[in-house]
Amino acid sequence: MALQIIMIGDVVGETGLRALEEKLPGLINRHGADFTVVNGENAAAGFGLTEETLDRILAAGADVVTGGNHTWEKRDFWPVLNGGKPVLRPANYPCIEGVPGRGWIRLTKGERSCVVINLQGREQMRLIDCPFRCFDQIYRELSPDAALCRPVVDFHAESTREKEALGYYLDGRAGIVAGTHTHVQTVDERILPRGTAYISDLGMTGSKNSIIGMDMQICLDRARTQIPYRMKCSTDPELTIQGIAVTLEEKALSVTRINLCS
Repeated sequence: MALQIIMIGDVVGETGLRALEEKLPGLINRHGADFTVVNGENAAAGFGLTEETLDRILAAGADVVTGGNHTWEKRDFWPVLNGGKPVLRPANYPCIEGVPGRGWIRLTKGERSCVVINLQGREQMRLIDCPFRCFDQIYRELSPDAALCRPVVDFHAESTREKEALGYYLDGRAGIVAGTHTHVQTVDERILPRGTAYISDLGMTGSKNSIIGMDMQICLDRARTQIPYRMKCSTDPELTIQGIAVTLEEKALSVTRINLCS
């Protein structure tokens, strides 16, 4: 039986949390979603997560919350990464003592299961461990049922070239490869030749009238003057929620872009 998967782009600040709380339950019902994956690394005032913001995302309907480079912004949150809540950080950070959290999770509801893997890119970002080899290692650990579970991958990366490269590298092994991080939704959703659903970036969840979810005037002042004014989330009340809905069997059967505004 096919799985229905929803993936939602980066939740940015309080407006992103409100958009998620208002729109996600309806999306889950509309698409009959079995599992919902939400990137939450910008939920706490635009940078990182707190336990409170994590709990709000989960209460809105997320089954797992993925992260990225801003996962580490709130040091008080690090112990939560080692707790029992379904929250991930990129798996390709070095797996050594002192690096909290986990990079993948198996979700189960009755007889249905789904593996979600969080990876981070390296082009124009911090040079951490290789995401390609990291996926290979996790895939080996999942054997012999890896081919059945078709992992869902949140690839938090800057470069669309790197995102597409990982998509084709995982084609036929992953069920979904969805990019996050840029907060700008791409219109290249498709099913790759071996059956993996792909999009370069899910987009973001937050204020529609903003610059990547942030206050427009501050962003304009930074761009014009090159002075690094402190960024703040936009408070504009018009909200947007972006992502994809995927029907997944042994291969992806369909991928639909989500872009709702209030």
